This record gives sequence, C-alpha cells and structure tokens, in this order.
Amino acid sequence: MGRRWRDGCGELVVRGNGGPGVRVPLEIAASYRARTRGLLGRDSVEGAILLSPANSVHTFRMRMPIDVAYLDRGLRVIAVRTMVPGRLGMPRLRARHVVEARAGAMGEWGVREGARVEIVVATAAG
Repeated sequence: MGRRWRDGCGELVVRGNGGPGVRVPLEIAASYRARTRGLLGRDSVEGAILLSPANSVHTFRMRMPIDVAYLDRGLRVIAVRTMVPGRLGMPRLRARHVVEARAGAMGEWGVREGARVEIVVATAAG
C-alpha cells in the first residue's frame, strides 16, 4: 500500500464525526530537493505541506513554530507535535509521511493521534 506522490499541490482531507470533513490546501514535497526545502525560510504557510517519504523533521532555520503530524503508510496519524524553531524531532519508526502546518492548525482541523487523513492530488486542467 505504499504511496508515491510527485511535487505539486492538492488537499489534505480530515474526516471526523461523519461530516464532510475539513479540506486544507496542501503542498506536496516528494522529491529530495522539495522535502529538504520544506518550510525553511518562510514566514507563514497557506494550509499544510506533505513531506513524503519522511519519518522525522527539524526546525533549524525556521522562522515560526509549526505543528507536525506523523502518518503511517495507511495515512493514520501516529503522533502530532508542536515544534519551535531550532529543534530536531525524534524519528517515528512507523511514520512514512509527515504533514507540517502553522502551530495550532492541526487541532483546529481535527488532526489528532489515531485519525485518518486523505491526500487528494490536484490534477492539471486540460
């Protein structure tokens, strides 16, 4: 059930309480270069960024605190942490993907341990 994405855009869908779910703009960073760049040097992030594959992150050279959600291969949330700039996150052995967003966003969206999320990739209009 391994997923492989390409760099691009899409949506993070967080389902909860049987409703339609929360849809969040998502930047997908799947190449080594895009994952390495991530949120470095940014003052803010619109929505969230997916780093895949990834099982740990750091906040060196970041300008803002962030929320980090670690996802397993089935897109279930293993852990959610808030990290301030200048920290090295602990690797999560079962994590295959990481979602980063501004601090506080994960709670607002309902992203919590045990929740399952969906990644919807934007398709080029054509």
